[in-house]
Amino acid sequence: MAQKRENIHKYLFGHPFRTDSVVADIPVSAGEAPYLLRSQDETGEVFRYALSEEDRVYGLGEQVRGIDKRGWVYASWNMDDPEIHENRQSLYASHNFLVVDGKEKFGVFVDSPGKVVYDIDYTTRGEMAIFCGRDFGLYIIEGESVLDVIRTFRKMIGRSYIPPKFAFGFAQSRWGYMNETDVREVADEYGKCGFPVDMIVLDIDYMENYKDFTINGERFPDFPAFVREMKARGIRLIPIIDAAVKAEDGYSVYEEGCKGGYFCKDKDGKPFIVGVWPGDSALPDFLSPEARAWFGEKYRVLLDCGIEGFWNDMNEPSLFYSKDSLARTIRGIAEKEGKNLSLTEFWSITGSVARLANNADDYASFYHETEGGKVSHKEVHNLYGYNMVRAASEYFGKYDKDKRTLIYSRSSHIGMHRYGGIWTGDNASRWDHLLLNLKMLPSLNMCGFLYVGADIGGFGQDTTEDLLLRWTALGAFVPLMRNHCTFGSRRQEYYRFGNRQAFKNLLDMRYSLVPYLYSEFVKSALRDELMYTPLGFLYPDDERAKETEDQMFVGGSIMIAPVYRQNTRGRNVYLPEDMKMVRMRSVSDYTEEILPKGDHYVEMGFGEVVFFVAKGKAIPLAKPAKNVAALDEEHLLWIKYADGKTTYELYDDDGFTTDVREENIRTVTV
Repeated sequence: MAQKRENIHKYLFGHPFRTDSVVADIPVSAGEAPYLLRSQDETGEVFRYALSEEDRVYGLGEQVRGIDKRGWVYASWNMDDPEIHENRQSLYASHNFLVVDGKEKFGVFVDSPGKVVYDIDYTTRGEMAIFCGRDFGLYIIEGESVLDVIRTFRKMIGRSYIPPKFAFGFAQSRWGYMNETDVREVADEYGKCGFPVDMIVLDIDYMENYKDFTINGERFPDFPAFVREMKARGIRLIPIIDAAVKAEDGYSVYEEGCKGGYFCKDKDGKPFIVGVWPGDSALPDFLSPEARAWFGEKYRVLLDCGIEGFWNDMNEPSLFYSKDSLARTIRGIAEKEGKNLSLTEFWSITGSVARLANNADDYASFYHETEGGKVSHKEVHNLYGYNMVRAASEYFGKYDKDKRTLIYSRSSHIGMHRYGGIWTGDNASRWDHLLLNLKMLPSLNMCGFLYVGADIGGFGQDTTEDLLLRWTALGAFVPLMRNHCTFGSRRQEYYRFGNRQAFKNLLDMRYSLVPYLYSEFVKSALRDELMYTPLGFLYPDDERAKETEDQMFVGGSIMIAPVYRQNTRGRNVYLPEDMKMVRMRSVSDYTEEILPKGDHYVEMGFGEVVFFVAKGKAIPLAKPAKNVAALDEEHLLWIKYADGKTTYELYDDDGFTTDVREENIRTVTV
């Protein structure tokens, strides 16, 4: 029998689709939801809350703007659009959890697979309105503090994914590593410079004509041997898998999918054909358990080659066009041939082409077969990428139940946090995207996503050396540390820049931090806590701390304050209490200084990492090594801020076992 939980209120509206986001058994509550005023409009149920001037609203995971979400409209609708700026309402993921922090402290989770809109202090000053649609679950979580509410919610949704330990090493990626020669060059150059690296990521060019679960035999003539060669050098290859399957006779994955009925269908029951990288393609029906099992088993062809990690992409799903909409658009343009077009008529041509990608009508034109019957994709859109990762993860458990496999995804939804991590999509080489990377971290943690990261240096556009250095200094503290950029942009491998020593210092420092980052990550997963905590969560009576969004704690011991502006030698830092500032160029070259509570201007050089240790806390550091496996974690350097002895809870294991337990945590006195 389910136990009644007084601090969690659950309500059901309409006929909610089962998302599997919540794993706890929570009974439905009677009466109206507390705090929220319920009404209806043409879209369905609307819930409103009167915000005082002192209230702050946190959460929503991967979204634009600040940690405090007041003052904008946000929409949960997974969208492939790399034009990321503060006027966007939707990004690649949908995370429907927020917390109100004021006189009342409570969380709201809308358990819906479709579009949900949050108008937070935008249309009406002093009001939060949540437009939920018609079929959904609503959870209200009460607590004594923001952290209390978050911890309760995290327990509701289940333990966060824990990757293998090598995943905390550095990953070099680029769209455009075309063959073995390109990959060897990257590995060779990193080795010559003495730069540590654990992973090289393969984008779509390793495939045969962009077909999932194939390998281009001309570019990679003996792929298993090449995987072994790289692993012998301490480097794992991480290939991409896209969501869509090329519609091609003779391609076994497509033929099996058609025979088994594993693809999403059009209104006539035929595979719905869209255009993505391979051209005409079919979309696996990841909401079907049978289709998930079928698609997940396909990863075996790469696992058997020795691959131990993957990244899933294009799984919003991203559509360049649908077969039907492309045909209509071409006919419409052809009808205007030879005519004297007005500006409006010309715009209708360019607009029709622009609307081809990720068109709402296309999303409403195909269907999933679920346990409850046929469902329009539009109604369950945000679950697609989540269940693609679920398909892979569930198969990994069958392939080797005792081994952790790395997987991260572009699209996600709460629930996917149990199966894999995410990177935050196709950002750009812009300073504001560096800052956005920082601000997303606690919001993602709130929604269960701990293994996260952004493309360091920016995916699109051309990076600069100072941007790449500053972003790497932040990336040294982020679990997924991946330098990635697009084909045709400036190359971003660290050895291509003049200040190699500065880059080496930053990479070495990342590897020195692995014992700390791994310990804090696993403890956060086991205890349903944040790894990245805003100052206002820890110092709730300090208004300055609440307003400070460009600094945060990483784990329980370290506060970071990265530089995110061009042509600056440092930055202003606010300390909510006395802290020890550590200025580190290496584990054998660093300085310590006690700084009092208050404001400080702190210089931060390009080749050093500056961080702050809280009172009574300690951090373990290792000597840097060429990869995670080579780290000596038996002989650690300890930095602490304490009068006399203090303790630290150190987690360690073999880096691969799925048996991750509290018993692996030992208390070290330093």
